[in-house]
Amino acid sequence: MFKILLIDRCNFARTGLENWLNQTGLFPSPLLVTGLNNLMLAKEHALQWHPDLVIADLYGFASDLHHVQQLSSVLQACSAQSPLLLLQSGVDAQIENFCQQFPVWASLSKSTSLVTLANSINDALRSRPADDEVNMATPLLTRQEEKVLSLWMDGANNHYIATRLGINGKTVYTYKRNIRMKLGMGNRFSPFLSLPETA
Repeated sequence: MFKILLIDRCNFARTGLENWLNQTGLFPSPLLVTGLNNLMLAKEHALQWHPDLVIADLYGFASDLHHVQQLSSVLQACSAQSPLLLLQSGVDAQIENFCQQFPVWASLSKSTSLVTLANSINDALRSRPADDEVNMATPLLTRQEEKVLSLWMDGANNHYIATRLGINGKTVYTYKRNIRMKLGMGNRFSPFLSLPETA
């Protein structure tokens, strides 16, 4: 089983790509796909979960960046652990030039045909060294934790999250604590802190 991390600001793009990746017959092995819409959390996820492939649309985060070098920590974490496939929704010369400093498996446009995308993904997955140890891949966060995290990142309070997901307010607190522990966040404000700038 291959683990794929999707990094994309757009929920519809993440969901659509996840559904497409999970279609049977497209890839040589079953896939476990996790999507995130936050660069800092994606960096932590890449470091702790060790995905076999990272697919990222960095263009979607361009308006959030104070400086393009804020991408360095997430690019280092992702490219050090696994092949990085950029699937960009737009063009930003500054981001493209900066990404050239890092090992990127492929850089494609979101308008690329699904056949080309599938071929690139297959090539990247086949490039991974064979794992002698057969083990079950599990996501870093549960589906419910991902839903809580998504709402939390959108600025929702515990009451709103509880109402939206049909759970108790104390359960939301527990989910948030588990998310912070799994992602190595120091405090409850960590998801909202900007990525550190590097020189």
